[in-house]
Amino acid sequence: MSEESQKSSASSPSYLHADEKLIETIMNKLPTEEELFDLSELFKVFGDSTRIKILMTLLESEMCVGDLANLLSTTQSSISHQLRVLKQNHLVKFRREGKTIFYSLADEHVITILSQGLEHVAE
Repeated sequence: MSEESQKSSASSPSYLHADEKLIETIMNKLPTEEELFDLSELFKVFGDSTRIKILMTLLESEMCVGDLANLLSTTQSSISHQLRVLKQNHLVKFRREGKTIFYSLADEHVITILSQGLEHVAE
């Protein structure tokens, strides 16, 4: 095979390409760049095992910072920091009862994400 034909084969793959209509359909269904960025940021939040432990604990019951710290054998400062990240990403909510703030999962979406994630890693 000549050097020129080798270059030609390398630059034009021998597999079939999707037709332009299919490509356009897929492109129209893709999320916007902003949505993709936000989704990427959301998944980064799940990249910390302490945050996952907090979410898994809150899956069972709402709790205050002190109880979370005791249960997870860490400091209240560490829990507060992680809860701040979880709140900023709309994964937890809170309610005040006197001087105590109780945290819980923000909504059913968080439960679904955790449940499906656990199901996936268990396969």
